[in-house]
Amino acid sequence: MPDFSAMDALRFFDRRPRELELYQAFADKVLAACPDTHIRVLKSQITLENRHGFAFVSLPRRKVSEPSVVVSFGLSYRIPSPRIWMAVEPYPNRWTHHLLLSDETQLDAELLGWITEAAAFAAAK
Repeated sequence: MPDFSAMDALRFFDRRPRELELYQAFADKVLAACPDTHIRVLKSQITLENRHGFAFVSLPRRKVSEPSVVVSFGLSYRIPSPRIWMAVEPYPNRWTHHLLLSDETQLDAELLGWITEAAAFAAAK
């Protein structure tokens, strides 16, 4: 079956070229670090998954000062970092972290470490 995720991503980011660039840079880094990742484009978010979703990209619901995407990921603990915009614990020992990605320089080893850990956490469920 052909992979339509690239075309679907173009539609998801319609008229938002900067956000599309941020997403593509993020997805490229995640796919390089976690090659077993599949991408699913839904109406309100893009899901990166192995056995389960481990990272999610969406558009900010509120107006932000610069083009950005929201990156969300789940871990078994809360990350105490100023980079995390919000963290919630929807279930015991399952923390969902959200951060605002507005520049490719934010796609650093720290963020990719969290995403790789989230992929392992999702695969172990």
